[in-house]
Amino acid sequence: MSFLRFKSIIYKEFIHIRRDKASFIIAVMMPIIFTLVFGYAVKMEVEYVPIAVLDADHTQASRELIEAFGASNFFQIKAYVDNIDEIENLIRNNTVKGGLVLRRGFSSEVGRNKGIDGQLIIDGSDPTIARTIFSSGSMLSTQYALKNQKKLVDIPLDMGIKTQVWFNPNMESSKFVIPGLIGIIMQNITIMLTSFSFVREKERGTIEQLIVTPLKNIELMLGKMIPYVVIGFVDFLIALFFGTWYFHVPIKGSVPLLLLLGLLFVFCALAIGMLISTLVGTQLQAMQIALLTLLPSVLLSGFMFPLEAMPKVIQWFGHIIPATYFIKILRSIILKGSGFEYLIGDTVALALLSVGLLTFAILRFRKSLD
Repeated sequence: MSFLRFKSIIYKEFIHIRRDKASFIIAVMMPIIFTLVFGYAVKMEVEYVPIAVLDADHTQASRELIEAFGASNFFQIKAYVDNIDEIENLIRNNTVKGGLVLRRGFSSEVGRNKGIDGQLIIDGSDPTIARTIFSSGSMLSTQYALKNQKKLVDIPLDMGIKTQVWFNPNMESSKFVIPGLIGIIMQNITIMLTSFSFVREKERGTIEQLIVTPLKNIELMLGKMIPYVVIGFVDFLIALFFGTWYFHVPIKGSVPLLLLLGLLFVFCALAIGMLISTLVGTQLQAMQIALLTLLPSVLLSGFMFPLEAMPKVIQWFGHIIPATYFIKILRSIILKGSGFEYLIGDTVALALLSVGLLTFAILRFRKSLD
């Protein structure tokens, strides 16, 4: 073995690394980005869960319990309502994650040492948050009931508030994970499909043929996207069918609505891939950036960890990830059976992201070899 030849190879490789500045920057920044994202996002303790309150008793006793919930670190009183239907609407809109219902006669029941005459409604579509509401709500209501006992004898064993879990009564993790997994898989498959699009043309030399044509940027972009839209939508159908059928997660809502919004999401994810393709010069760089989008999608979209448990700044980053909105749509339609009226905000966000990303990609693309 010649040390001189060995040293020459090392020197040559450092020259290549220095020339490939994009890959070098990605390699240096990835551990910093990953550490920060994991450090802030991987947090299972949920605080200040938004809930709605229905107080039909309107007494000092009922107000004291409501204040106990609001003063804790576990709950945030988001709205006061007049009936159960309003609580259901707020839960379907993802405005709140539960509801505290105190019926008429609440104060008299507490006074007779009969525990809490009320109900804690829980959105079971996210088991992590649901378990937090269940345990924290039971603890607070039991402490309140014991504090208001008139006698220290004959204390009922069940002093806490009654609970009712909606949409996922057994709080099964699979029913929470599978819809989110479909969204994550589809985003990363579709990004991969198109992120190599123009880069492949450059590396094979066929980009020159496109440059000399009278095609406009928008025609070229959309023309290259349409075949991948078809492939991506077929992939979505496969993932949706296999995920719901094999793992026994029934679709409670409208299947046509789910397919229509799934097509919108496929278009949005393909626009991300197109944008990546215009930003890089090699397929290796495209692969690196495409993989770099995977971690934020998993951690910051609400797929595994509740966005509510993250700092506000991290939540803002989560709101620019298309998967965040599509996972909400998937869980709302599949688990809650929600109609379009509850999904307007997420649909508009996806549409705006699609148009914005595609417009940026079109403006970024130049019909030149530079």
